Amino acid sequence: MKLVTYIYQNEAQTGILVNENLYPLHAINPQISASMRGMLQDWDNQSALARIVEKQILDGNHLSLATAFTPQILQAPVPQPTSCRDGYAFRQHVAAARRNRGVPMIPEFDQYPIFYFTNHNAIQGPGEIPCMPDHFRKLDFELEAAVVLGKKGRNIKAENADEYIAGYMIMNDMSARTLQMEEMLLNLGPAKGKDFSTVIGPWMVTPDELEAYKIPAKPGHVGNNYNLSMKCWVNGVQVSEGNMGDMDWTFAEIIERCAYGVDVFPGDVIGSGTVGTGCFLELNGTGKLNNPEYPEQWLQDGDVVDMEITGLGFLSNTIKAEKTDFSILALKKTAQTQN
Repeated sequence: MKLVTYIYQNEAQTGILVNENLYPLHAINPQISASMRGMLQDWDNQSALARIVEKQILDGNHLSLATAFTPQILQAPVPQPTSCRDGYAFRQHVAAARRNRGVPMIPEFDQYPIFYFTNHNAIQGPGEIPCMPDHFRKLDFELEAAVVLGKKGRNIKAENADEYIAGYMIMNDMSARTLQMEEMLLNLGPAKGKDFSTVIGPWMVTPDELEAYKIPAKPGHVGNNYNLSMKCWVNGVQVSEGNMGDMDWTFAEIIERCAYGVDVFPGDVIGSGTVGTGCFLELNGTGKLNNPEYPEQWLQDGDVVDMEITGLGFLSNTIKAEKTDFSILALKKTAQTQN
């Protein structure tokens, strides 16, 4: 199934995409929650009811409730996740970024998966991404995939962790690199460089739809892996291409680490981390390594960022500058020299 949150009769509702039309699940069956959070909290039962509705639609029922699909009425499929973590699963991206900075690949990458928490209240779907002036100091996209959990768990083993995944989505982990690099000099973060926007969408795809793309995990790893092409365009020009199958750490292994000694909940969103070539930070660094005169590219006001992952859809956003001159970079204190 492809599940969405969309505007239906002037309210955000859960919906299902069938044959390029959106259908309101709660209006068709009041037992199905009108919110994605409600569906995820009772996922086994709610997803079964949604599958019945999907079959009814395919059999020719409920057609009068159809709304032609258009991105303009979509919100994030999980608009209010219980939390949002982001992983670091693609060795190619990590190795390239470190190489470009002139530092060796860190051996700990191959020992355990890591993640950070980002702002789950700044989750967005398709549409405009409002950005402050300081965000435009090296504003970047990050091409990723994400999962959302449909069960509560704790101390989950990787070999069982795929059972906790309700669905998959595209993720764009927006990054303000100047803010990010500044705060990480103090060995804490990322925070302000990331907390203004994380984009997921356009819909949530249930795992059964990806069965045809399943491939083995990399040697020594455990969990489902998928041969899904990942691409990004900025203003119609392709800038990035990778594959979800290149994940070194699987989502199952990331979930295992997330759930160690702590509860994970239905509605938790977990990103994969950036695919190789999946951001301007990496692309600019590689370009400058090969040619010192390479012109850096960063996102600007009005830029359109399009992402596509096989089986997961097409996610489009437009960068929008806020009308303000307020800057937190300008509020930095002058360094004091102590005698």
